[in-house]
Amino acid sequence: MSDKTTADAEKIWLKRIRIFIGILGAILPWIALLGTFIVGHANPGIFSKEFWAMYSISETYYLTPPLVGVLTTASIILMCYKGYELKDHVVTTITGVFGILIVIFPCNCPYVTDETLVGFFQLPAKISHIFHCISAVAFFVLLAYNSMFLFTKTYDGKEKEITPQKKTRNTIYKICAIGMIAGLALIVIPCKFTAKTFIAEAIALTFFGVSWLVKGDLFSFLADKDEKS
Repeated sequence: MSDKTTADAEKIWLKRIRIFIGILGAILPWIALLGTFIVGHANPGIFSKEFWAMYSISETYYLTPPLVGVLTTASIILMCYKGYELKDHVVTTITGVFGILIVIFPCNCPYVTDETLVGFFQLPAKISHIFHCISAVAFFVLLAYNSMFLFTKTYDGKEKEITPQKKTRNTIYKICAIGMIAGLALIVIPCKFTAKTFIAEAIALTFFGVSWLVKGDLFSFLADKDEKS
């Protein structure tokens, strides 16, 4: 196999990995929500108004497996992801670690007390919740950083050869980064409406997914033929 063939195969594989990461991020909110409805259908009356008011993807840890399965898978892939430079690998690896920590340290929820022992380390829920929130913030901040500052870079000395497609992709990456931060901000904004946290998480994860899908050249009209995206 020639060097060019090997390089092309690696590039195709890398694109597929990016697309897979993007799909996992984009579908997580809706699989978690579907799982919740399935549990609710099987157990009528299990969910109170307080549950839905405080509903979040993180709370589904106690109900249905999508959070653990999807987020753990995405996090492991992020830790194994190798970009064009060392910085890419370091950022995605740390992002993946925080993704795993989100799962290891479950959040608090109406169905557990502050002192209930939860998660891998069986910590009181109120302590686990702190680690969970810190990990979630770091996870999305690093994803936003990756989209804003790493996905927008050019390589192989092509800084002066930015194509219209690359400019469009860069705009999308920046919008996605801002969208992820906006999703985080919505969580802390003092307002009350049903499932605010879930909506904020869904917004952030959707922008995360779009960013990686674009990076994986899923949308052919945005892709260049002869340039790394």
